Amino acid sequence: MMKKLLIGLFALSVNVLPAMAAGPSVPLMEAGNDISDQPSLQRGAKLFMNYCLGCHQMQYQRYERTFRDIGIPTEVGQETLIFDGSKVGGHILNAMDKDDAAKWFGAAVPDLTNVARVRGSDWIYTYLKSFYKDESRPFGVNNSVFPLVGMPHVLQELQGVPTAITEEVTVNGKTVTKIVGTETDGTGELSVDEYDQAVRDLTNFLEYVGEPTRLESEALGIKVLGFLVILFILAFMLKKEYWRDVH
Repeated sequence: MMKKLLIGLFALSVNVLPAMAAGPSVPLMEAGNDISDQPSLQRGAKLFMNYCLGCHQMQYQRYERTFRDIGIPTEVGQETLIFDGSKVGGHILNAMDKDDAAKWFGAAVPDLTNVARVRGSDWIYTYLKSFYKDESRPFGVNNSVFPLVGMPHVLQELQGVPTAITEEVTVNGKTVTKIVGTETDGTGELSVDEYDQAVRDLTNFLEYVGEPTRLESEALGIKVLGFLVILFILAFMLKKEYWRDVH
């Protein structure tokens, strides 16, 4: 029995570890997030509520907690960022039916509360910058980070219509077309730099939501380390005092 178990674990490691080591097929861009930047978090929250919440929920995050953490007065947040009459103490939910979502998009729409912890901020940032026009897809777009993605490019009105930049590369002796970037047609409401900042703000907000107590934990950790340093100094001085009497 033990021999069969060991063989099974070895086979699993042979199949799984190479896939883990391979990582994403597209080099990830650095998001450069700073969750202590409240103006960035506020802009990211506005983008999420206006462009993402129609499909994606944050079922483990409350409006009130969010407003308090990122520096938005409760009254202002309730007036400008809650569109469906939800209570400010409620979770960030939408009214989309899961079965309808699966029918429209081909799969259930994921909750985004912990997406930054699962995917990583660099993945989200790169993903949001990697949509490109593809008329063969149901929503007219594809994504080089998530090929055959089943969602529309919800930020297209901000970015403009993106098209893929490709180049020919040789892989295993065969010439293939590789997507190396995107460019837009200039019809977006934002410039290239402004869109990059908007995507960074949205990514920053998603990272904060994934661990809203992180800043508090880091501040507490610094205090605990300071206390331990002081305790060590006192203990060291006390030890010297005791040993002086011994000698």
